[in-house]
Amino acid sequence: MILRKVALFFLVSSCLYSFDPAQEVSSSTSEPKWDFSKTVVTISGLKLHEADIAVASGTGFCIDSSCRFVGTNYHVAMVASPRKIKGERVVQRYLATGPDDEGATVNDGPAVGPMKYTLSRDLAIFELSHPLPKHRGALFGLKDLQIGQEVDIYAYPKEGLNPIRKLTRFHGTFKAETTAGLLAFDYDSADKAIRPGVSGGIVVDSKTQQIVGVLNAIERNGEPIAMAVPIQSLADFVSKVDPSLAQVLFPTVKAISPDSPDLYPKITLARLDALQHRVGEPHEVKVLRTKAQLLADSMRDFIAVQTFAWGRGDHLPSYESAYEVRMVEGYQRFREYPDGRKESGNVPLPPLNTGISTGGEWSLLPMMVGTDMGLKIHQAPDTIVGNQRIKVFQYVADPEDRACEFKTIVDFLFFKISSVATVACYGEVWTDEDINILRMSEHLELLGKWKNYQGVVTYGWFHLKDEAPRLIPLTISNQAEYKKKIYWCRGRFTNYQRFTSRAEMKVAAK
Repeated sequence: MILRKVALFFLVSSCLYSFDPAQEVSSSTSEPKWDFSKTVVTISGLKLHEADIAVASGTGFCIDSSCRFVGTNYHVAMVASPRKIKGERVVQRYLATGPDDEGATVNDGPAVGPMKYTLSRDLAIFELSHPLPKHRGALFGLKDLQIGQEVDIYAYPKEGLNPIRKLTRFHGTFKAETTAGLLAFDYDSADKAIRPGVSGGIVVDSKTQQIVGVLNAIERNGEPIAMAVPIQSLADFVSKVDPSLAQVLFPTVKAISPDSPDLYPKITLARLDALQHRVGEPHEVKVLRTKAQLLADSMRDFIAVQTFAWGRGDHLPSYESAYEVRMVEGYQRFREYPDGRKESGNVPLPPLNTGISTGGEWSLLPMMVGTDMGLKIHQAPDTIVGNQRIKVFQYVADPEDRACEFKTIVDFLFFKISSVATVACYGEVWTDEDINILRMSEHLELLGKWKNYQGVVTYGWFHLKDEAPRLIPLTISNQAEYKKKIYWCRGRFTNYQRFTSRAEMKVAAK
């Protein structure tokens, strides 16, 4: 087994947020244009409530065209916590809010009691082991709704003790946006009122057949009013979970895709003679170095969940796993998520004959750009990416600069042989107009059997209650060529929380 592993440090671990349950929907008259029975699915799971075991029911919907990602409410994900959806195993759960989220409030759900989360981000996404057969995602609409605009609600309500749930459609109109950031809809209750089980259903524009909201609550005073999370909130969430998918589903969302190639070819800078005086760096390069070091330092007190997916070529992942990662004295510590008990300081390796694994590039690259003066940095012309102006900085280093390394491990089952080579490297750093880092790439010029190594890390803003926003890694992807085959490893960082420790000194009385 030959893999790449860079010894690095960063923190990541799991902080599971919580949601609260919503309500349900009913039927309508005119025939819809899109078959939403192929988009909307049931979600269920066992829950323990007041010493009784019951079935928690909710609704979900396909997010992507192949239906490998299923969306629902945060509170549905927390209460039902399904292991499978329509027979496909849930391999990862992503939560958009939680008790420590900015703006979180206590919301009392009738089925599970009070939960603390942000209503306008009452969202969760399940990643499945394989796409759901014969299912597909619908289009999303990000335009502002007009008062009186007609909609249809699709969900799977519970019908008393009957375990069989049917997809129900209920017609309504847009009423207003609530102070909590939800969309309110009047619905026709002449036929049937909305019942429990519909949380996580979809609100669809009757004319365009685009999804405009995710149902999460109903008015409790008996009025026929349903409330939903705006699709813009889902777009923002997907851009953090999978920026490349967000670019496909929501082209107007300002997200840097991990699949975006470098904007410029490798730069060639003239080497200085050993006796020549080193020229001072331009002001913006100095600012970049400062921001890179701040980025590396700011990530040292967080924990999160890091997912890994290993594969080859255009195939689906051959192996997937998830680990809690946290920083301990400047080094990464991995624990298998969610039930692992042992910690390891090594980057996890998959049980594959040949593969490549991500290292700590999300932390290593900011430190390298911030502190390695052997790294030569050049500012390239600004450009526009996803409707956002981007500053681009290129860097390059020769082997003698000792900036980049590549580690190879050969596993002989009973023992391993590893070797580390110092190699030439180059890449790009993308920033916003204030030189906050959004993307970093790395290319290694390898001389052995591995060829054409490249890695990309994307960053985004993390909002923690009562603290200023800070940048954290969102995605990481590496790939390299071995015997004319491309091997890759892709990962995401989710479920962040602050990791703090407090020391106290006591002096014993004599």
